[in-house]
Amino acid sequence: MPTVLVVGAGLAGCEAAFQLAKRGILVRLIDQKPCARTPAQTSDDVCELVCSNSLRSASLTNAVGLLKEELRRVGSLVIAAADATRVPAGGALAVDRRAFSEQIRTRLGALANIRLESAVVEAVPEASSECPVVLATGPLTGAALAADLERIVGAAHLAYYDAIAPVVSEDSIDWERVFRQSRYGKGAEGQDDQAYVNCPLDEAQYRAFVADLLGAEKVEPRAFEDVRYFEGCLPIEVMAARGEMTLAFGPMKPVGLIDPRTGRRPFAVVQLRAEDADATAYNLVGFQTRMKQADQARVLRTIPGLGHAEFHRYGSVHRNTFVDAPRVLDSRFQLRARSHVYLAGQITGVEGYVESAASGFVCGRLLAQTLLGEAPNPPPSTTALGGVLTHLGRPSDDFQPSNVTWSWLPPCADRRLRKRDRVQALAERALEDLAAWAAGVPAAGA
Repeated sequence: MPTVLVVGAGLAGCEAAFQLAKRGILVRLIDQKPCARTPAQTSDDVCELVCSNSLRSASLTNAVGLLKEELRRVGSLVIAAADATRVPAGGALAVDRRAFSEQIRTRLGALANIRLESAVVEAVPEASSECPVVLATGPLTGAALAADLERIVGAAHLAYYDAIAPVVSEDSIDWERVFRQSRYGKGAEGQDDQAYVNCPLDEAQYRAFVADLLGAEKVEPRAFEDVRYFEGCLPIEVMAARGEMTLAFGPMKPVGLIDPRTGRRPFAVVQLRAEDADATAYNLVGFQTRMKQADQARVLRTIPGLGHAEFHRYGSVHRNTFVDAPRVLDSRFQLRARSHVYLAGQITGVEGYVESAASGFVCGRLLAQTLLGEAPNPPPSTTALGGVLTHLGRPSDDFQPSNVTWSWLPPCADRRLRKRDRVQALAERALEDLAAWAAGVPAAGA
């Protein structure tokens, strides 16, 4: 029987190791603690929750709530441990951090075919069919290991800082106040000439927007973040601070656009681009930002057409090591450039505790199927778990990490339903399809 080497005992690594071991596969789970820690870590626990003790909403009307429920139903180690150590948090799933880590360690320790080791891994280990490797080293992957991974995938396909633009739901856009048009009537290659949605601003609206932007509260860099922005993906507030008209000559430039309702070029525009093939969500092009979420919602809702915007995802910019997943990973999380090396967790381009655990679950399950000689059977695309694969495989010129959103799933067949009914239909469909898929999956026990 092959032995799988899992590097990193965070949420993704522990989940992948657990799923492999539950299926009888030998696992060496290697973590750098207590030999070393990342700048964000303060304890030697496995699955240390460094930013928050909350796994976010538990409601099925929220995409992350659906993802948690799916994981619960298919035997996730992380969700079982979270449920066992839950603390009061209203509609969220929050945990006692220390008890949560102890639960994970206890459940892993109950499986005789998992060996937990401590070592600092500075290069991608040699891998083979008899000893596959899963890298689950997280957003602060060590410099030496990251450099070796960069050598394998190419410098253009590994990032050390993310720059995430906000995403809004299609049905929250005021379509009476926006217009479809690409610059000069030309879409990008393979696109039509109305690939973009434009929110036009007059001069007064633009200057007021810039003033609001500069006055908004920003998320301060954490102590270990050496903030060095790339000129090609500056936060909008950084651009605005360089001069009042900087944005009007940058992501808000109106060049090549004519508002069909006025017959004139707007003073400035905010362009939206579909986030998914079914156009259920749109991202604000070039609008990566460090504004705090409350101010982000307030300021961005002053943009014409976005007065009632519902955010699938808020913008952010922070330290993060991740690959260009659509180009470097196959549908089983395997590196295209290095057979038998798999990635899981935030290094793949998912964002958040639950999403990291989900990627570890799917990676571990698919790898187990391969090692056991079974045909890979990924979760249906109609589920939130399947949506992880959709997100990581969706072609993009500028792949960025993301929390789970409803745009990861195919839209509801009846687009006429009210939002709440539509979301409920998506959740019901997902859980029905998950039940059919998950027959025979071991429970989380241990």
